[in-house]
Amino acid sequence: MNAIRHIRRIRRRFAAVLAGLGAALLLLTAAPAAFAMRVPPPGGSTVSSPLPQTRTVTHAVVVGGMPGWQIALIAVGAALLAATVAVFADRARAARRSSVPTAA
Repeated sequence: MNAIRHIRRIRRRFAAVLAGLGAALLLLTAAPAAFAMRVPPPGGSTVSSPLPQTRTVTHAVVVGGMPGWQIALIAVGAALLAATVAVFADRARAARRSSVPTAA
């Protein structure tokens, strides 16, 4: 009986940790969007500034980057890691399930 309660307690803690991580991820992704809002200058007057408005053009130079073969290698490695973890988790679950005696 104690083992089952312990497992349930662990599951609750795991769910709480996952919920906390999800909330933190949501906070980190939503905060930059909130700070990107344009705020008008204080005063609210429609008087133009004494200096003329000039537009600057910025050209982004893209040099380097990650080659496609490296991206493919990372994707294959992540897929193999996920498959390995899934197989180990399934085997551990199956071993735990077969070792529990049935109640008479």
